[in-house]
Amino acid sequence: MNRTVGGFTDPGLHGSEALGARSYGKALFASACEDERIVCLGADLTQPTETALFRDQMPQRFFSLGIQEANMIGVAAGMARCGDMPFVHSFCVFVTRRVYDQVAMQVAYPRANVKIVGFIPGLTTSLGVSHQAIDDIALMRALPNMTIIEPAGPAQIQAAVRATAAHPGPVYLRMPMASAAFDESTPLMPLDMGQGQLLATGTDIAILTSGTMVEQALRARSILADKGISATVANIHTIKPLDQDLVERLARTHRAMITAENHSTIGGLGAAVAERLALGPSSIQFGMIGVQDVFAEGGSKEYLMHKYELDAPAIVAKALSLMS
Repeated sequence: MNRTVGGFTDPGLHGSEALGARSYGKALFASACEDERIVCLGADLTQPTETALFRDQMPQRFFSLGIQEANMIGVAAGMARCGDMPFVHSFCVFVTRRVYDQVAMQVAYPRANVKIVGFIPGLTTSLGVSHQAIDDIALMRALPNMTIIEPAGPAQIQAAVRATAAHPGPVYLRMPMASAAFDESTPLMPLDMGQGQLLATGTDIAILTSGTMVEQALRARSILADKGISATVANIHTIKPLDQDLVERLARTHRAMITAENHSTIGGLGAAVAERLALGPSSIQFGMIGVQDVFAEGGSKEYLMHKYELDAPAIVAKALSLMS
């Protein structure tokens, strides 16, 4: 199978502590230094999954399984039964949809302590449909015993890795690709599994979001403020288990609610929130921003976010329609 992988930066080439806290590769390496159970498994994607540092510094705990993700999941499940804590790595589509039966039967069903780390979430790649993960959250949400975490960005990566390692069971960690430039002065963000984070508070509309969409939601909030609409932005970094108490509280205290995700509107964060609202007493106006049941073409992240209406202007438009 031919995979186009190029232009990625080896995180081991950087030296600042701030970068280390914001790099998945360095966060994983730091956790492995603290917990000798952690082992790293890869499927011929060492550079783009930021595991080169682990490979170079801990070669005895690094295992390259080649382009055979199903076997990698089986190996990880066996290692977990022997007391290891395997972190397995590939692109989101390859480590969920391609190996779904193995994940279900060898990881989720026996509650194996395997951490599944996927990169390139949603519409963030020019490589097209084969690499665009728009159904991975839906698949993993359907599995009993599976926890799903998607950090808001570089500032929350370290906390996400630590929370993943601390959880005694299967975790799907949905990671963005490494960025060559980010603001090192931004304070690191904590992550309490299962508890959403209020990043900004308002009174009119609540925007519940995750991953790369957090930035878009905060931009939308600023635009809405200029239009006289006060918005709350909540980072739902743990998609399963969902923070149901926060969802219900925001539904009681706001006139409208929007979910914003880089994923299909079917089965993802929006669906999880809608299910909670439907089962409760709330009658709040509700809308979803996400991929609308289509396959997307390849292109730059900015182009795709705009074309498929995942950007801040799309969130603003949806908010205005609900508020009216």
